[in-house]
Amino acid sequence: MESGLAGKGVVVTGASGGIGSACARAFAAEGARVVVHYHLGRDRAEALAAELPDAVAVGADLTDEAQVEELFACARDALATIDVCAAVAGVWPAADEPVWQLGLERWEETLRANLTATFLTARAFLREVERNGHGNLVLVGSTAGRFGEAGHADYAAAKSAIQGGLLLSLKNEIVRVAPGGRVNAVTPGWTYSPMTRGALDPEVVDRISRTMALRKVATADDIARAVLVLASDELSGHITGELVTVAGGMEGRTIHPE
Repeated sequence: MESGLAGKGVVVTGASGGIGSACARAFAAEGARVVVHYHLGRDRAEALAAELPDAVAVGADLTDEAQVEELFACARDALATIDVCAAVAGVWPAADEPVWQLGLERWEETLRANLTATFLTARAFLREVERNGHGNLVLVGSTAGRFGEAGHADYAAAKSAIQGGLLLSLKNEIVRVAPGGRVNAVTPGWTYSPMTRGALDPEVVDRISRTMALRKVATADDIARAVLVLASDELSGHITGELVTVAGGMEGRTIHPE
């Protein structure tokens, strides 16, 4: 089945990372024109953009509203029209810190790097939707936002807000400016990516997969395919406000080691 994404203008945030780069490649494979966003991974983003037809890499700190506005202005110049945004960018702090040890500085940094960055991205994209009268937004959350994650309450709280209140508000707001506009979210579980590199050795995979019907870790392509389907009016044109979990049937996380 055709996705209908050929010729569409797509912004993928966090495209220098594993899931983001897989999303950029998936959209390009469907004939979309892609803006590859990066923050710190300039070399990776520019190498990816060079691989893809009609792609351009644009850098921005998504916690800075002026830089987010500039990102979308550059994307508009490059794409003429921005039809889709995949808001993939996010930061998972690796250190395990329970709440009684969690400093306010890390809490605020994590919320800013995830929730605030997603808000600013969504706001800038919806301004494009208001200008164009159409558009689809796909947010990327985390199973930490569904099940919680001990030692990462900051990250879990940010992702829960993205795939809960923000998602459900945006899906009702987008239709004020675009009657067919849609907002959905994908919730990845454990996924092989640069962010989890070094954290997913066989022993860890055995432990974390105990709550999964499919006892395996996702690939970035597994997540990208779900993002692409939700971005496509042909494949999911009557789906909005939905949260699609790509986590092998996860029901929660183990609390106690064996």
